[in-house]
Amino acid sequence: MISNPSTRSSSFTEIIRHRSTEEPDALVYTFLTRGDETVPVTCAELDHRARTIAAWLQQLGVSGERVLLVYPQGLDFVSALYGCLYAGAIAVPAYPPHTTQTARTISRLATIIGDASPSLALVAPEFAGAMEGLRRTIGRERSLRCLPLPEDTGCSEKEWKPVRVRPSDVVLLQYTSGSTADPKGVIITHSNLLSNCEHMKRAYGLQRGQCCVSWLPPFHDMGLIGATFLPAYSGLTAHLMSPFAFLQRPVRWLKHISSFRAYISGGPNFAYDLCVRRISSEEKKHLDLSCWKVAFNGAEPVQPKTLERFAAAFRECGFSSDAFYPSYGLAEATLMVSAARQKVSTRVLTLSRSALENNRVEIKAESDTGDICCTVGCGEAGDNVAIVSPETLTGCTENQVGEIWVSGESIAQGYWDRPEETYSTFNAYRTDTGEGPFLRTGDLGFIKDGQLFVSGRLKDLLIIAGRNHYPNDIETTVEKSHASIRSGCCAAFTIVVEEEDRLVVAAELDRRPGANGSNDHVEVRLAIKGAVAETHGVQVHAVALLKHGSIPKTSSGKIQRRECHGAFIRGEFNLIGD
Repeated sequence: MISNPSTRSSSFTEIIRHRSTEEPDALVYTFLTRGDETVPVTCAELDHRARTIAAWLQQLGVSGERVLLVYPQGLDFVSALYGCLYAGAIAVPAYPPHTTQTARTISRLATIIGDASPSLALVAPEFAGAMEGLRRTIGRERSLRCLPLPEDTGCSEKEWKPVRVRPSDVVLLQYTSGSTADPKGVIITHSNLLSNCEHMKRAYGLQRGQCCVSWLPPFHDMGLIGATFLPAYSGLTAHLMSPFAFLQRPVRWLKHISSFRAYISGGPNFAYDLCVRRISSEEKKHLDLSCWKVAFNGAEPVQPKTLERFAAAFRECGFSSDAFYPSYGLAEATLMVSAARQKVSTRVLTLSRSALENNRVEIKAESDTGDICCTVGCGEAGDNVAIVSPETLTGCTENQVGEIWVSGESIAQGYWDRPEETYSTFNAYRTDTGEGPFLRTGDLGFIKDGQLFVSGRLKDLLIIAGRNHYPNDIETTVEKSHASIRSGCCAAFTIVVEEEDRLVVAAELDRRPGANGSNDHVEVRLAIKGAVAETHGVQVHAVALLKHGSIPKTSSGKIQRRECHGAFIRGEFNLIGD
């Protein structure tokens, strides 16, 4: 019988080493190519590869240093990741430059390099040119080595020197804010990683021998922790595919779930809607989703209509709505905070929209119309979750909306080299009870009958199609897109259209004589949409061009984005043109 090392291991390295001894021939990963070919990796092969890479890294002298990983999803990324773990180096996964978004991803890489100060970057050959140019641009030719991961490191696995790892040692930096120019490195320790993996294993009812399928990018928390580390921790086989393969043909995701008989898989809300829209009736005939028992949904607001549509669309394929596991988490908590418990139906509440906007929870009947909205429960809120007034820092009642605060072993150690932001975010205490420290998530929610419901965001983070965007970054892009736009007088926010968040931009125009003619309006709108798409990779749903002095601001001159959202919805903006 195979023993379970999970609860007594002090590092993730011990988990893999134990599995390589106890079940050397068990598949831990398979990597799926666009031609549906598979590249399998057993526990013994992963351990062997990790030791030879670790020996090479130790000879390079990077133990204890940050190592940037610039790879697409695949064997090289996972090999480099575990090589860093075995060598005692701190892995820094980063989104690689993509051909259609080079300027944006290069800018993000430059910011991460400046923040993390890695001494080594392991780079896929196809990104070597971009990385070399980046090194020259930011003046890091001497301080940052860029190397490919060699097929043969020239080192024997026997040359690897086992590293004594403490639970408090840092294992990786998980960078936040997918599209912001100011990403922050969340410090994850072995203890954080092991604790969160155990939490997810219990919540999802995972057992050795099951398998999962994932298209999630391994450079962010859901794909890295949930689809890369969690399967290895729990004794699962992970079948990993490219995110681009999924986006090009969503049926590939469900096809792999069907063919591999996956127990668990999931993604953000938009992924389920994409499947409903783009998988044909003919393609459904070849799917058997009866094996899919855990369909987690997280990383952006979970929409009840999405769950209904997906369940209805794929019921004929054997999918059961009982498989849905709405979840809530964030990188600062390693990954998961809560998820629906096994065999507990997803709970949806119908609420008064106006009451919710005023931070009150008012239950309405499902038959009510008009001033209502629906919200989905994200699982049981344990003792480590508190709802706290962000103004008074005191606890909220069951019928009040407040900021979600979280504590526990999964909470990260802070932001890399950002002591002030670390203190304000990770060191919160309640003024009524003195309890703490808590992580302030910046998300708004409430607890009803023991379930956590997420109702909005305290911070101005925009989540569009599963990716985070900071409005000030988008506003800066808008200001620079056309000479007619007034500086400091733009607002970016989202509205809900068909249960999806869509981006809206409001911008004041200059009062210069001769400016703002009818043709100019068309030109400005096109300039805004083009600049935002190019810089941030997101489509603008609507552009509101405003007269001078129309943007709501505070007395200190700050843009009031929530007021802008309300004015747009109510049709109260002082618009120019059509």
